[in-house]
Amino acid sequence: MLDTHARKYAEPFIEHSADWFLRKGRTADQITVLAFLTGIGAAVWYIAGAPWAAVLFLWLSGFLDAVDGTMARRTSTSPFGTVLDVTFDRIVEIGIILAIAYVHPEVLWPLLLLSVSIIFSMTVFLTVGTVSEKQGMKSFYYQAGVAERTEGFVLFSLMILLPQWILFITLLYFAVETFTGMQRLFEAKRILR
Repeated sequence: MLDTHARKYAEPFIEHSADWFLRKGRTADQITVLAFLTGIGAAVWYIAGAPWAAVLFLWLSGFLDAVDGTMARRTSTSPFGTVLDVTFDRIVEIGIILAIAYVHPEVLWPLLLLSVSIIFSMTVFLTVGTVSEKQGMKSFYYQAGVAERTEGFVLFSLMILLPQWILFITLLYFAVETFTGMQRLFEAKRILR
């Protein structure tokens, strides 16, 4: 929801950063890798006991992920670049979940439920994007939903910074992600007839 409706506020910063990287001769795929490494760094920082650094790296990773897409659209999008981007995004999320599970094994089962809900929602999202004839500004049809990447980052940040509420926040994230998967499934039924 925030990715779809609030991006316009961050867009000037994203575009400026994309222009800067392009002027420096960087490619979208290079920034995708940088976003990935930064996101994995967030998981490492959390395990190392530095939650604020983890959150900072997580959000920097998300910002770079937006920048790489803008760079790709300004140059030329490649199918492999799209695969790399989507795959690395999921690995960053898995890294954060594994780091939280390592630090807070008491919420292992709720984190497993959260992982299942993310798999469900992303399966619908990617499948609809693949079979749909529509295309948005990305190289596939982008299905908006209640839980997009920014909402996930907000909830991950809360899980990292508010460990006393981790069970509640994890279950909330699970519920929101499951709702989003269902929302996308019903939309798919409507648009793919």
